[in-house]
Amino acid sequence: MTRLPPSQPWLSLIGIGEDGADGLSHAARTLLAQAELVVGGARHLALAGPLTAETFAWPSPLASALPAIIARRGSPVCVLASGDPFFYGVGSVLVEQIPLSEMIVLPAPSSFSLAAARLGWALQNCRMVSVHGRDLLRLIPHLQPGAQILSLAWDETTPGRIAALLRDRGFGASRLHVLEALGGPRERHVSALAANFDAAPGDPLNVIAIEVMADPGARIIPLGTGLPDDWFENDGQITKREVRAITLAALAPRRGDHLWDVGAGAGSIAIEWMLLDPANRATAIENDPTRAARIVRNAAWFGVPDLNLVTGHAPEALTGLTRPDAIFIGGGSTSGPLLDVAYAALASGGRLVVNAVTIETQALLIARFSAQGGDLTSIAIARADKIGGFHGWRPAMPVTQWAITKP
Repeated sequence: MTRLPPSQPWLSLIGIGEDGADGLSHAARTLLAQAELVVGGARHLALAGPLTAETFAWPSPLASALPAIIARRGSPVCVLASGDPFFYGVGSVLVEQIPLSEMIVLPAPSSFSLAAARLGWALQNCRMVSVHGRDLLRLIPHLQPGAQILSLAWDETTPGRIAALLRDRGFGASRLHVLEALGGPRERHVSALAANFDAAPGDPLNVIAIEVMADPGARIIPLGTGLPDDWFENDGQITKREVRAITLAALAPRRGDHLWDVGAGAGSIAIEWMLLDPANRATAIENDPTRAARIVRNAAWFGVPDLNLVTGHAPEALTGLTRPDAIFIGGGSTSGPLLDVAYAALASGGRLVVNAVTIETQALLIARFSAQGGDLTSIAIARADKIGGFHGWRPAMPVTQWAITKP
């Protein structure tokens, strides 16, 4: 067994395309030839072959192979990956266990780069997502007229499923491009409108490109906050759109933040929180099982199926949850103990926002404001309504909002 000096990288991470070893650079071919162990998917090993080194095909789960790779530290090991290993690839898994200083990384063009090149699309303007091992509903927030979406597929059935999703959502006029086995001799390009997409399943290795066009009357999810109340399935227990927009502003979401939506009702606050950025996370806590089921359906409709739901009564249901960056407590009955538990759960810089509609809860928030500070706001909304043959203002119940950032 060859032992390399401690300062010399021992793990080479090489991107390989459908053109196989012929498409590798001289440096990549040299590292591959020097490796004593070559790791990759069965397809990667076949593309790089014939190989004289010991080979190891990825098991499932992939992470279970890491101990065997790390055990060879100091000996030349090569890991093969599709295209760019750090673009929805194995690179991020390896670097969690092996310092980057111990690696040589030689990426190949990603399938998204190849797809953009085939279509003449500016890659920086594309929405890039993956439904490989992920819920197809993740595409929904990206369905904006004129958008160009590139998506990694799960298998050969993905294009047809995406076409059906687009038709169901009122985007049948969108054009789908299915680009199979990009960069190799089996490359194929199929194009059709979602409305009449009927291509038979092809190669499981494919990228779906979508030119988004909305049909008349399609519900396009706005990029701002305060979505229409009737877009959410609800029983009236929902933070109304104007108050919701003000509440989300007070919660001050930042990319990747985790929200607790306590007493979530229809889940509107948590859902809009997640729509603001794909990295945002939310946990909805709801005691009523009927409302909890409704939250799941709403999350699916808006394309945020990863919304975490906890069915239980707060504050007991908050025990053991992942620590939040912000907490929202809705306008129902709120107790002092719940506020204490919520505030204690926040780290320094965490935000707590509480909305109250009852006099008793308003009194509690006024007392908390007097004792702890923060911002106390009265929100009054009135909507035009018919009064005989004329119109007048119909006021909604006023909301008292207390917002505080933990020092």
